[in-house]
Amino acid sequence: MKNKSTLSWRERLHEVIYEAETPAGKLFDIVLLVFIFLSVIFVMLESVRGLDPWVYTYLLYGEWVVTILFTLEYIARIICIKRPKRYIFSFYGIIDFLSTIPLYLSFFFAGSAALLTFRSLRLLRIFRILKITRYIGEGNRLKKALAHSRPKILVFLFAVMVLSLIAGTMMYLIEGEEGGFTSIPMGVYWTIVTLTTVGFGDIHPITPLGRFLASAIMIMGYGIIAVPTGIVSAEYSRRSNPEINNTQSCYNCNEKEHLDKAKYCHHCGYDLHNENEE
Repeated sequence: MKNKSTLSWRERLHEVIYEAETPAGKLFDIVLLVFIFLSVIFVMLESVRGLDPWVYTYLLYGEWVVTILFTLEYIARIICIKRPKRYIFSFYGIIDFLSTIPLYLSFFFAGSAALLTFRSLRLLRIFRILKITRYIGEGNRLKKALAHSRPKILVFLFAVMVLSLIAGTMMYLIEGEEGGFTSIPMGVYWTIVTLTTVGFGDIHPITPLGRFLASAIMIMGYGIIAVPTGIVSAEYSRRSNPEINNTQSCYNCNEKEHLDKAKYCHHCGYDLHNENEE
């Protein structure tokens, strides 16, 4: 095992950027969170019309400062890990890229009238708020629960689509154009609005049979809303592990969510505690 004095600069940088168990790591996370919030505030204020011109000038300066800092952070995350592709193409890597690149693009393309639409890419800076999810351990578990619930949810949504098509067709046949159901797609639209309990009120049944069918669809709507929540909740409970309560990240492969007492990475076998031995 290595002791702390023999760690390379890349390993030390990795410890600061990817983990929060050390004072330096905690300080880095706090500073980064502050700049994330500041950048989102800058984006929101830039959309406000009627402010003094000097305000927009200082907002632009602030945006460049934040963008440069985030660029340095993005580069540092790449160079301090042995396998950069695992970060670059990960969820957080893509979010970091999207939150950094728009200001550069708008700067280079702003001079062309035909490419003014590139300025709208600056709105992608709002993705910086998603960088906060990196610091919420429960968010990672929820993401995994959603991913593993996807097949069940897709089957459920398919069943809802079939139900909407059948009910929409029936409402079209029962109500007809006199009731506002001018086509089957319009009937399907009404069914979806009713099932989701939105109820715009732009179309409604006027015949007794149509109202009876509508009542049945309304009652089914409550159950349909509850089913996806139950699926995700069950998967989340099944995958929650009380033995994982750390931010240990593998320097070799960037794998996370190791058990608190784990000595080696469960993905690549790298020694997780080589930096903690005195």
